[in-house]
Amino acid sequence: MIPAQAGRAFIKCIRAISWCAPLAFAPCAFGDICKYVDADGNMHYTNVAPEKGWKKLSCGVGEQTRDPSAKTASTPAGFPKVDADTQRGRDGLRRKVLTDELDTEEKLLVEARTAYGDGAPAPLPEEQKDAQKYANRLSKLRQAVSLHEKNIEALRKELAALK
Repeated sequence: MIPAQAGRAFIKCIRAISWCAPLAFAPCAFGDICKYVDADGNMHYTNVAPEKGWKKLSCGVGEQTRDPSAKTASTPAGFPKVDADTQRGRDGLRRKVLTDELDTEEKLLVEARTAYGDGAPAPLPEEQKDAQKYANRLSKLRQAVSLHEKNIEALRKELAALK
């Protein structure tokens, strides 16, 4: 590089740094955005102190303020309730469905493993001349075995989570 060009490049670099440096040291403005409801029921989002009579609902990211006088309900008002016998029946039916699905997946896994032949199934007649066809089929068989194993694992977790 010619010394004159190097000097100009250096000057351009210094100018760029001198323009960017103040931005790096500029103070950042932070403020919580709060959610309020006014007397008329209108929602307001602001970071400034509200007028009197506004009710604060939440402030900040992910923070929920609660009215300490409010009762905590496990379900919303008017939500349909199910008696214990009905729920036990539903849980029993769910357990039966999951058990049936688990049995089916285990049978399908045995079939997939048999077809996969421990990674070396015999090539079909049309695959003997085309190695790519054989590799594609082998890949699909491997994926089928993996899928059934994952399904069985998920079903066992689901059954274990039942009471």
